[in-house]
Amino acid sequence: MKTYKNSILMLLLMATAMVSNAQKTKTMKTVYHKADTRGHAYHGWLDAHHTFSFANYYDPLRIQFGALRVLNDDIVQGGKGFGQHPHDNMEIITIPLRGALEHKDNSGGHGIIKAGEVQVMSAGSGVQHSEVNASSTEEVNLLQIWVFPRQKNVQPRYDQKQFSIEGRLNKWQTIVSPAKDTEALWVNQDTWFSLGKFAKGLSKDYVLNKEGNGVYVFVIEGDVSVNGQKLNKRDGLGVWDLDKLTLVADNDAEVLLMEVPMK
Repeated sequence: MKTYKNSILMLLLMATAMVSNAQKTKTMKTVYHKADTRGHAYHGWLDAHHTFSFANYYDPLRIQFGALRVLNDDIVQGGKGFGQHPHDNMEIITIPLRGALEHKDNSGGHGIIKAGEVQVMSAGSGVQHSEVNASSTEEVNLLQIWVFPRQKNVQPRYDQKQFSIEGRLNKWQTIVSPAKDTEALWVNQDTWFSLGKFAKGLSKDYVLNKEGNGVYVFVIEGDVSVNGQKLNKRDGLGVWDLDKLTLVADNDAEVLLMEVPMK
């Protein structure tokens, strides 16, 4: 009888564990944005594509992805740019893809960033800045990304850094993180940005850094598959409720991953 009761108890414990594990199992969620569905604005000196609602482009289904609020793909003509304008309580990351951009702000930040470099600006309690094509003849193509901050009204801050192309060949190169003691630029949010430049046929996993985060995948060049979803140049895919994702380069490709809090 004792053996029988022990067996029943063991079965009950196993059943409870199975139910508990099932409850913990995540069901991956996704949102897919084709490149040609982005908002578009052409002003002569500026040719801009907006993944999320921005300026005159508004889509109630595309306001943000978690803490990721803006993902703009801008081409600015030579000698042109954005005059001084205000920002506050936003982490702004700028990634030139070709050309060079000159930045000035009223916190004393000033510099020229070019392809291979990354700039971060914590707008914090408020900052005025301008961004102008550093060349009078050549256009600049840049990604400008806004992320909601973890803490509001912090001291405004500006930084930039050059990252080697070799550091992202067939692997993930972290360019932005919330830690101050890494090679990446740090920001006021639990977000990690990574660049990867992959040869055709290569498969690479990305393991999320923090529970509750999601990842927005943006294809800069080439064609890839992410957890089975095919993506082409300038397509975007948001994924969440997962621990890792797997990217396969269907052709030579360059990809930006933006891991951000979903709440």
